[in-house]
Amino acid sequence: MKQLGYINHYSESVINQVKLMIENKTLGKYLRKKYPQSHEINTEKQLYQYTLQLKNNYIKQSNSLSKVIYDPKIHIYNNALGTHSFVSRIQGSKLKSKQEIRIASLFKKAPLAMLNMIVVHELAHLKEKQHNKAFYNLCEYILPDYHQVELDTRLFLIHSELFGNLY
Repeated sequence: MKQLGYINHYSESVINQVKLMIENKTLGKYLRKKYPQSHEINTEKQLYQYTLQLKNNYIKQSNSLSKVIYDPKIHIYNNALGTHSFVSRIQGSKLKSKQEIRIASLFKKAPLAMLNMIVVHELAHLKEKQHNKAFYNLCEYILPDYHQVELDTRLFLIHSELFGNLY
């Protein structure tokens, strides 16, 4: 099952539990019980303000963000949920750098906790470029249940591909 690729690095027991939920068609019920509604951050202006607030609360000592947007192409082309870009351009005699975060537009209709997890992940890249221990420690500092929400987000993606969006 192609959709289980989202969780193929989890333990066999987790994968078997997910398979059972898919067979019994209870995956959506599990997700709706845990996350009863979608968030209200629908515009890019709201997403930018939300991201900036998180950044200012937890990662003050980093470069500013020039853009935070929902991008409909991310999930399709990058096989990612969000991306963080660092772009340098020469303007006259100066080197200007911009940092951008793009979130898969699928997450316009997702629980706030899942959007939060993706934003936290991309913000952590402002401090730590690699997915290393320091990176995940920062993610957990900002979002203590980061790993559980990440798993649930993967289950949300599986459900979305098999049965359509929850909300």
